[in-house]
Amino acid sequence: MNKIKNTFLPDSFYKTFFLSLILTGLGYGIYKGIIDNYMAEIVGMGEFSRGLAEFFRELPGLLLVFILAALYTLSAQSLYKLGALIMLAGIGMLTIVPPGKALVTIAVCIYSLGEHIQLGMKNTLTLSYAKEGMGGQALGYQNSVSQIGTLVGYLVIIAAFALPQTAGHFKPFFAASTVLMAVAAVYSMRIGGSNSTDKSKSRFYFRKKYTKYYMLEVFYGARKQVFFTFGPYVLILFYKANASVISLLFAVSAICCFFLAPVVGRIIDRLGYKVVMISDTLILVIVCFFYGFAHHIFPMPVAFVVCCINYVLDAVISLASMASNVYVQDISDSTEEVRATISTGISVNHMITILIALFGGWIWQALGIETLFILSAVLGLCNSAYAATIKPRSKS
Repeated sequence: MNKIKNTFLPDSFYKTFFLSLILTGLGYGIYKGIIDNYMAEIVGMGEFSRGLAEFFRELPGLLLVFILAALYTLSAQSLYKLGALIMLAGIGMLTIVPPGKALVTIAVCIYSLGEHIQLGMKNTLTLSYAKEGMGGQALGYQNSVSQIGTLVGYLVIIAAFALPQTAGHFKPFFAASTVLMAVAAVYSMRIGGSNSTDKSKSRFYFRKKYTKYYMLEVFYGARKQVFFTFGPYVLILFYKANASVISLLFAVSAICCFFLAPVVGRIIDRLGYKVVMISDTLILVIVCFFYGFAHHIFPMPVAFVVCCINYVLDAVISLASMASNVYVQDISDSTEEVRATISTGISVNHMITILIALFGGWIWQALGIETLFILSAVLGLCNSAYAATIKPRSKS
């Protein structure tokens, strides 16, 4: 606890902020632990339908730059609170609508809108609460706090779906997630700070000096989306994993990220964001190879275990994405510039993400999962090659 305390400014609202993150993570863990199985088993979505649903889920991320342009007078704190309320509306809708493809997709899209609004604000608030030179470590602690809440949510699903009388009943867990999101929203409202920003700021924020950051977000968004969308679906459709197994896998990933996120944050602060941006690709190539080709090399039960291990490894190396936010902070001139740039980066990220979501299912159906994960590995290599061109510079 002293390490966390020493990382953040004493007069900041990081404690209330972290409490809201834990509760949001708990609600998200329950939601994420069942949503893929719910779509596959109850809603009846196959590979292509799942990719189509993911296209709409990621659409708010693409449109985020325009959404935030309409809300440009609001501060990071206010936007974080707004995101909490929209997430609550989405998960609440998912609780009450019948399991039709269109209605479920709309509910997930609403939830995703709130989630994407919060995404950039979480990093912005964390960096603004951090002491100078400790941005990477602060982001690591933020990630760990989110992961611990998410982990508990996964554990609930693991325990519940291990019981025969509970397996297959999804709605009560969506309801529980709704309650948790409501409590998280209440704590979000308690985060203090300015409720507006400088009205002279531009609605749309694109700056030449952030070109490399935007490109890195494109490469990272593409390779990330393959695992986020189709990683669990490979295990569900190809290896027949149930909700309990998937939640166990998510839980293991959350545990690893909980312990390793602060470590990765400290590495970013000590070795520099460029080193971290480049080095994670070597592991990624191995992960993608085995995820796509394990069933050709090993018997199916062994291949399943190999894919599970590789899913966890991908979750861990994804922590390296914190480095790009530290890069933005390093070359920015103000907190508002960090907020605007990270938010724009999310939209840039999603320009390629929604294409991967839309066409990933088709690639899987037409060309096989091998091609899908080869694509992810190539995009990761492009990410590292581009990161190698960065020339780090610190503000004096």
